Parts: sequence; structure tokens; C-alpha cells
Amino acid sequence: MPADTTDARAAGAAQARGATRPRPGPEAAPSLEEAERRSGWRTIRKVAPYLWPEDKAWVKRRVVISLLMLVVAKLIAVATPFLYKAAVDVLAGESEGSPALLLAMGAVGVTVAYGVARAANVGFQQLRDAIFARVAQGALRQLALETFRHIHALSLRYHLTRRTGGLSRIIERGVKGVEFLLRFLLFSVGPLILELLLTGIILALVFDISYLLVLAVTIGLYIWFTFKVTEWRVKIRREMNEQDTDANQKAIDSLLNYETVKYFGAERREAARYDRAMEGYENAAIRTGVSLAFLNFGQSLIITTGLVIVMVMAALGVQSGELTVGDFVMVNAYMIQITLPLNFLGTVYREIRQALVDMGQMFDLLEQPQEVADRPGAPALKVNGGEVVFDEVRFAYDAARPILKGVSFRVAPGETLALVGPSGSGKSTIGRLLFRFYDVTGGAIRIDGQDLRDITQESLHDRIGVVPQDTVLFNDTIRYNIAYGRPEAGEEEVVAAAKAAKIHDFILGLPDGYETQVGERGLKLSGGEKQRVGIARTLLKDPPILLLDEATSALDTETEQSIQSELKMMGQGRSVITIAHRLSTIVDSDRILVLEAGEVVESGTHESLLATGGRYASLWAKQSAGEEV
Repeated sequence: MPADTTDARAAGAAQARGATRPRPGPEAAPSLEEAERRSGWRTIRKVAPYLWPEDKAWVKRRVVISLLMLVVAKLIAVATPFLYKAAVDVLAGESEGSPALLLAMGAVGVTVAYGVARAANVGFQQLRDAIFARVAQGALRQLALETFRHIHALSLRYHLTRRTGGLSRIIERGVKGVEFLLRFLLFSVGPLILELLLTGIILALVFDISYLLVLAVTIGLYIWFTFKVTEWRVKIRREMNEQDTDANQKAIDSLLNYETVKYFGAERREAARYDRAMEGYENAAIRTGVSLAFLNFGQSLIITTGLVIVMVMAALGVQSGELTVGDFVMVNAYMIQITLPLNFLGTVYREIRQALVDMGQMFDLLEQPQEVADRPGAPALKVNGGEVVFDEVRFAYDAARPILKGVSFRVAPGETLALVGPSGSGKSTIGRLLFRFYDVTGGAIRIDGQDLRDITQESLHDRIGVVPQDTVLFNDTIRYNIAYGRPEAGEEEVVAAAKAAKIHDFILGLPDGYETQVGERGLKLSGGEKQRVGIARTLLKDPPILLLDEATSALDTETEQSIQSELKMMGQGRSVITIAHRLSTIVDSDRILVLEAGEVVESGTHESLLATGGRYASLWAKQSAGEEV
């Protein structure tokens, strides 16, 4: 089947838009860093409404309370070294000029107060996290749900061109990135900036402006070095993620095709293919580790140098009598207090950058336009009789290679229409267009006079039952897979559908009966068993319009004949379109259309088409002789 392309309607619209708009003047393409910066700000703007939603007052309250807890925790944190200083001064006998309360408390009392302050600092931080947890997890859940829904809303064309492993990785990283960004941007970078400002003010007011200058230069150099090296490391990390995605995709692809790998004895080949992908990841991961070591050493060197300079200044002040031993200890406490979070600045910055990249990819996914979308205010499909009309339908996966070339036919209410023809004639495409996996590029498809483009897709899908040629099951129980056709159905209805599909006795013969797990994509069942489960869930759905795409292709002759009678009974009173390769399965159809190269070349009943001696008669003769059509 042809892959991804823009259909004729979209192409024509794009050309029209291009013809009416003036051509922009030459503009330099943004650099990768600039593009990522723009994407980062876009991502932050998109996340912000989840932290401050207009319709959820409880979220706003929790955010405000969390920020208040943060401020209280930092105020306690910057005040704690004063208690440490007071305790040291009392012990050193240098407590002259200290507040009377501290003198009355004594060394032990001040030390206990110091411990209480540290505990209060941690307590308020944890309280902040506890209050904010519901906000973060709520945003996480909402974003994940929106992404999941949007992916299901994207067209079949999009899913045929995407790799499932890579797609799942983007969603996984994006959701984790949201949680990381919410926590670290608000409760790591913000508190660090607040603490640095408060500490700088205290050093300037209590000691000397020179302390503040040394601190500012140290922090400035530290941040400059951290950002420069981290920018370099982000490029390496991006390469590592690409290699990780590639390796993950190869692993998932190989496991999904487990049987094919076994058929061709390709275990070693698949292992070598996976190992090559992991080798690329290994090399990128080693470079990441080496660059991290360089970053950590550089950060430590800058911070240690600044700490030593400030401590030397304080030691000289103690020697000259300008400062007490408690002052020396307090300066040391402040420097250590700010260096600890600074040590994580590189990691936090890198992870925030990475989170923004991951979230950017997820938001790119959310911004992926729906090729097939409901028009605003579209009504639900109303099926009265179930008449299906294809009116001069034209369609192409690729504009240069049309598939359907003006196909027209009508399925009367209660009629069974069969579509036959050689491979590539457009039979399956008609089924996909009826289910509106794609929009037609010309003509129209109508059900009871309603154009499919004017009704909601949900109502359309609800009124059509499909039994595909290749039935794929969920990795759950047989009961779940049959009941998927109508989740609210009772036990008796599920069993009745299974009996109608001639699979009930087989199910009862299993150790776990209807609770038997079918495995990934239903691989624990044979092709015929999967097909019968697929037929059962469509029977349970009980739709007014049926689309049978080689519905019995995986069944043996005896079972096929039995199922055919059930499908025939099921089709009574319904409009049925059968796509068939084996002509023996559609001889009882009310009408048969013969397709070739996207056009209807013959139409009639089985007997009339044989009597004509045309294309259908030729196909019948070849199949009767055992030749491949």
C-alpha cells in the first residue's frame, strides 16, 4: 500500500494559498540553539495553564500555598546560620552584644534552637511538596490523556508512517519531562535564586560589600561555566537519546515480529542489529559520562576557590578582632549552604533543557494536525435504512498514483454487495474510505443521504461493524476481546456471540475458559481462532452496516462454511459490503462488483457475470482450476 503523502485536495489548497500570498523575503534560518530556545519558551507557555487553570480554583490555591511554604522554608534557611553563630559565640565567650534572648538561652538552648530551625526548614519543604503533588500529578494525567486522545484522533496515514516504539518513547519522555519541569523549575531553580539573593543581602549588610562581590563573581563564573559546558553536553545527550530511541525501536520491532524471526532463524542477525544500535548508544553514553566528570570538576574548582577566598577574608577579620569566631562559622555555613544547591545547578539545567526538548517533541505531537477531522457542529450519523452510496469517488494515497478513478455504486438497505478483483484494484481502499480513515479526494460517500464528511467520525464508527482480514487482539482475556464490541454487554450476550462465531466450544476447552489470556496481539491463538474472536465481537456490536474484509480467510473450509451461514444470517436486514478474494464465499451476494485498476469493470449477480464471460468469469475459472488470481 502506498505510504505517506498529501492528498489532492490538500495539495490543491496549498497551491492556492501559495498563489495568493506574497512570497516572503529571504530570511536566515534560526540556529539549532535558537530553535530550541524558542521551542523551550513555547513549551513553558503551554505548561503554564496546567499550573494556573482558569476553571480550577483548588489548583490555584495549592500553587499559592506551595509557594508560601517555599518562601517560609527559605527564610528559615537563611536565618539558621545566625543561631549557629550565636551558639559558637556563647561557647567561645564572645557573646557580647548578642541579643538578650540568645544569652538567656545559653549554648545548649541556642544549639537546640538551631536544630529546630533546620528541622522546620526541611518540614516546610516537605509540606510544600505534599501540597503541590496533587497539582503536578493532575497536570501529568491531563497532558498524558490529551496526548493519548490526540494520537487516536490522527489519521491512518500518520500511524502507517510512524514507528510505534519511537512514538511510545516520545510520549513516555514527554510525560516524565512535565513532572520534572514542574518540580525543578518551581522548587529548585526558584528557591535557589531566592536563597542566593537573601544570602547576598545578609553578607553585604552584616559583613562587608567585598563578601558580596566575591560571592557574585564566584556564582557568575560558576553559572557561565555550567551553562557553557551543559550546552555542549546537551548535544551529546541528544545524540544519546536518538541512539536510545533507535535501539528501543529495533527491540520492539523484533519482538513484535517474533515468529518471523524464528521462521528465518534470524535470532543472531536481530541480536547483531540490536547490538549495533546499542553500540552507538554506548559511545554516546561514554562521552556523556566523561563530559559530566569535566563539568563536576570545573564546578568544584570554581566553588572551592570562592569558598576559600571568602573564608580567608573572614579569618583575617577574626585575627584583626573585627569578627568573632561565630562570624567565621556563619560565613562558612552560608557558603556551604549555597554551594550544595549550586552543585546540582548543572544537572538541573541539563535536565530542564532535556525536559523541554522531550516535552517539545510531545507538544509537536499534540500540534500534529488531524488529516481527517469533524467539521464544527457536525451532527451524529442517523441510520434509517443503511443505504450506502459511492458517487464518483476518487482517491489517491499519492497524487501521482490514483487508486480509485471515479467509482460509483449503491448498496440498498439490506443488500449484500461483494467487491472482487485482483490485488491492487482498490477493494481495501473502499473499505478504508467507508470507515473514513481517509477523506476522498473527489466525489462523495453517503450513508442514508448524509455525506461522511458532514457527520461525526464517532457516530460513523459506531454504526459500522468491521471484520478485517488480519484480526489483531488486545493482550487481555478472550472475554475482554469479545466484549470489546459492546463493553456493556452481559455474560449471556458474550456467550451467544461466541456461539454464533463457532468458538464457544473451543473456549470452554481451555483451562481458563473465557478468562484465557490471548497474548500480545493475540499470538497465543491460531489465525483462525483470532478470526473467530474478531467475528464474535462484531456480532456482539450488532451494527446496521457490515464491512467484511476477507472475514473468513484464516478459517478452514468446514468452519468457513459454518461461519458463512452465520454471517449470512447476521447480514439479514443490514447493508453488507464484502471484500473477497475467494470467489466461492460471495456467490450468494445480491450483487458483485468487479474492480480493476481502480475502476468498476463489471457488475451483476454471480450467475449473470458468469454468463457474460468477462473478467469475473475469467477470475472464477482460474480459481476453480486452482490458479492464483
